[in-house]
Amino acid sequence: MLTSKEQKKGLQCGPFFNAFRDGSYVIIRLMERKDYSITLIALGCSKNLVDCECMSKLLKDAGYTVTDDLAASDVAVINTCGFIESAKSEAISTILDTADYKQEGRLKYIVATGCLSQRYGKEILDEMPEVDAVLGTAHYGDIVEVVDSLIKKDNPETELVTGVGGLSHMVSDRDISTPGYAWLKIGEGCLHRCAFCAIPLIRGTFVSRKMEDIIAEAKVIASKGIKEIILAAQDTTNYGIDLYKEKCLPKLLRELSKIEGIEMIRVMYGYMDGMTDELIDEIAGNPKVLHYFDIPIQHGSGKILKAMFRKDTPELITGRLEAIRKKIPDAIIRTTVMVGFPGETEEDFEELKANLARWEFDRLGCFIFSPEEGTKAFDMPDQVPDDVKQRRYDEIYALQQEISSKLTKKRLGTTVKVNIVSVSDDGIFYIGRSYGESPEVDPVIYVAAETGELNIGDIVSVKIVDCSDDYDMTGVTIDESSK
Repeated sequence: MLTSKEQKKGLQCGPFFNAFRDGSYVIIRLMERKDYSITLIALGCSKNLVDCECMSKLLKDAGYTVTDDLAASDVAVINTCGFIESAKSEAISTILDTADYKQEGRLKYIVATGCLSQRYGKEILDEMPEVDAVLGTAHYGDIVEVVDSLIKKDNPETELVTGVGGLSHMVSDRDISTPGYAWLKIGEGCLHRCAFCAIPLIRGTFVSRKMEDIIAEAKVIASKGIKEIILAAQDTTNYGIDLYKEKCLPKLLRELSKIEGIEMIRVMYGYMDGMTDELIDEIAGNPKVLHYFDIPIQHGSGKILKAMFRKDTPELITGRLEAIRKKIPDAIIRTTVMVGFPGETEEDFEELKANLARWEFDRLGCFIFSPEEGTKAFDMPDQVPDDVKQRRYDEIYALQQEISSKLTKKRLGTTVKVNIVSVSDDGIFYIGRSYGESPEVDPVIYVAAETGELNIGDIVSVKIVDCSDDYDMTGVTIDESSK
């Protein structure tokens, strides 16, 4: 399975070898399927990756060979993102690049799944003859039947875009493709209706996954020797509100922490109004839950937050950050903001910058507003010119670089547990992440192994010895047993 970054870099995630599970039926069907290879390409967010890993498992159980070699594949399944304009462009480019293998390799069919297919399924089929079938976000579970039909030329249903979102395709023993850690999806869709966001149109309203199903999957993950799990949903802090009529993330964390073999639990994608005292106390007091907070705030101007239909206010954000830092002094807090929302004046932008300087997030991602069809902000008046958006984007990152550099230097000399996830290209260092670094979006720690050879997935004690880089750090392993 390839993620978008890995596809661009040409990295290999390792093939998944497949078998089928249905009695005598396997004798007939396996003979038809075993000679066909499938490549899955995951674009976009971690939730998309989990969906792709589930499809890989379904294809595996059906008898197909899954490979990361497009040139040796008969079918390519591209799980697309369609959240913002840049994601759409990446999905379209990936489809066109993959289509080259229809001319140069053995590739015969391309199946587009996921968010872009949900939004523009008919348009993709009409305007991109390279694509043979599209599946929306409610149809991941139909991947085997669609691939079967394409290969057999059995009057395939090429457009399956009915309904939206859902969790019926989830499997507890999916094909995990990440090194040393695993994402664990706890919900789908979103209750919020932010003016700029198309996620509710693509994924539906928020649906929590049953706690017993989450626990069962976490136990499977632990049985594979994976020690770090990362909880993901569009809004993890609302977990349980639909199923159990209350926010149950603290309870879920307690239950997950009981699983033997799980040593690190990271929570991503929360909302500031969901950072309750109960949740903060659970994170502060549970030794397995990492002191890491990912809380997209989107803006720092009260006027713009209101125009975005956000529940946050600058006062709420300030209060919750103070509560987190009072109870968890070593907390690493990440956020996301957006520039160029319709009506954002220079005064609003300066308020955003002033508040970011005051709040001092350890990590920050910035998006440029893009008008998305079907959202409230699509045709709002006072759209901001593109050149102004770009200037504001650059200013935010320049400001954040100063903040991150200052905060990173405070970690010099500290000792942290580091999860080893890879080896540097030059082979000199191991690469890992501590509690303060989430995959893909955060810096890494380069680790010199002074206490012996390490393996992917090892969790070791590391002393930070260099923070001269604005983001990445360097550390050396230490032998805790000798203390």
